[in-house]
Parts: sequence; C-alpha cells; structure tokens
Amino acid sequence: MEGSFSLVQLIISMLLFFVMFFGIGFLLNMLLRVTWFMAIVYPVVVLLIIDEVGFFDYITDSGRSFSLLGDRAASLAPADIAILTAGFAGAVTAGIVMRILRKMGYRMF
Repeated sequence: MEGSFSLVQLIISMLLFFVMFFGIGFLLNMLLRVTWFMAIVYPVVVLLIIDEVGFFDYITDSGRSFSLLGDRAASLAPADIAILTAGFAGAVTAGIVMRILRKMGYRMF
C-alpha cells in the first residue's frame, strides 16, 4: 500500500471499500443470520490485507510474524487507514441495516 493518492483516488477507494464490505456483510447476514458477523471478521480481513507473511507462519513462527505485523500496521499511511476504516464502517452499517429490516418485519433477513 505504498505510494501517494490523489484526493479523488482516496474518495473513490473509500467508497469502494464501504460498498464492498457493506455488500459482503449484508449477504453474510442474510445467509448466516448473524447480524454482526462481518464486523467481527473484518479485523481478520484487514490483518490478511496488510500482512506480508503467510497465514501458517502465524502458527509456526508466531513471534516473528506478529512482530512484522505490528511494524507493518504502525507504518500504514493515513490514506490506507482511512480506506480500511471506510470498509469497517460498511460492515457495521450492514449490521445496522439488518437490525432495522428485522424490526420492520422482514423475516427473511
């Protein structure tokens, strides 16, 4: 996630992450009937996006893997943090929408 963003790219990226994780969260809520599932899973998705080590390295060499992950998370640019925060907002918004739809009587949700 290196490089510089223009303001237009930042806004489009934030909107894209918001809509993408809203849609994923909405579909998972419909299928699994667990309202906050995507909001709980989202931090794991973010860790998989920003890490540079393999998934099984967290099991086999956890000390070094978590150290590298901490360094990588601390070195994120403000634009990257804004984009990832927009994705989390989309996941949380999907949960809120599902709760509202259930209160309104939509049983399929």
